[in-house]
Amino acid sequence: MKLSFETDTGPGEKAALGLIVLRADETIESEFRSLFDLDGVALYHTRIESAPQVTPETLMQMKSGLAGAAALLPSNRPLDAVAYACTSGATMIGPEAVTEAIRRVHPQAQATNPASAVAAALKQLKVTRVGVVSPYVASVSDAVCAFLKENGLDPVTVGSFDQSEEAVVARIALASVEEAICRVGSDPKVEAVFASCTNLRTFKVIEACEQRLGKPVISSNLALAWHMMVLAGLPWKSAGPGRLFHA
Repeated sequence: MKLSFETDTGPGEKAALGLIVLRADETIESEFRSLFDLDGVALYHTRIESAPQVTPETLMQMKSGLAGAAALLPSNRPLDAVAYACTSGATMIGPEAVTEAIRRVHPQAQATNPASAVAAALKQLKVTRVGVVSPYVASVSDAVCAFLKENGLDPVTVGSFDQSEEAVVARIALASVEEAICRVGSDPKVEAVFASCTNLRTFKVIEACEQRLGKPVISSNLALAWHMMVLAGLPWKSAGPGRLFHA
């Protein structure tokens, strides 16, 4: 029996998005799921090889694999936006090099990464003095802070869990994340808090932290999701938690 059928525009009628996820990342996909479960929006994931230890050297190793990972995303229709989901990796490799690698494969896509997304999000919130919560060792945290400074932002207070193991970062308890954000954000000079790393769980505590601090709180995943929506032309107001999605 041969069955007849009709075709339509398929998944991604409103927007088709690509996300390059680290092999070691256990967090971003579950946090993104709540934001991108939208009619007509397709979010495709691919993985890139990454080391279990986060150091400047291991982060730079991902540069050569970016285009290959991007090539594993669907290409039957142009993607609207593609993101490389690693804050420290984008900082070390450089946002321009990340964009070039993505557009080599998806020339029509808008490209982003958490570092660029955070800079755009803080500009949207109209703040410059930032408290930073980092899970990283000092050499990686310093590079993230240097990137913020290069983009006109002032990391006035920095706190770190001082971890190099991705598996540990993914298991830092939400209560510990909330207390760290609030401790860093309690500095009166801090206008907003940025919790770095796509493997750090944050979505469930962002609004509680904002209520305690009376200040905006963003994370790598929150800023990246917002920026992907902006670049893809999707309605983002009230789409996620926190002040960023209401700015």
